[in-house]
Amino acid sequence: MAAETANKRIVLRNYVTGFPKESDMEILATGTAPSRVPEGTAGAVLVKNMYLSYDPYMRGRMSKHEEPSYVDDFVIGEAR
Repeated sequence: MAAETANKRIVLRNYVTGFPKESDMEILATGTAPSRVPEGTAGAVLVKNMYLSYDPYMRGRMSKHEEPSYVDDFVIGEAR
């Protein structure tokens, strides 16, 4: 069995109006993720994210829109 480590998710807490604020997002420490590649998985690589950034296009997804857009709005409470 592969070793596991705690996994964090960042979820949208509130739809954003104006500039995004730290309080619009929430870090949840839920679940686990493997901490090494399982044996017998030739050529596999395990990647750990060190930093998270939001690209400019994501700002539009963080707002609630009355009219549909080419991409759906983020859902409050779901990790993406």
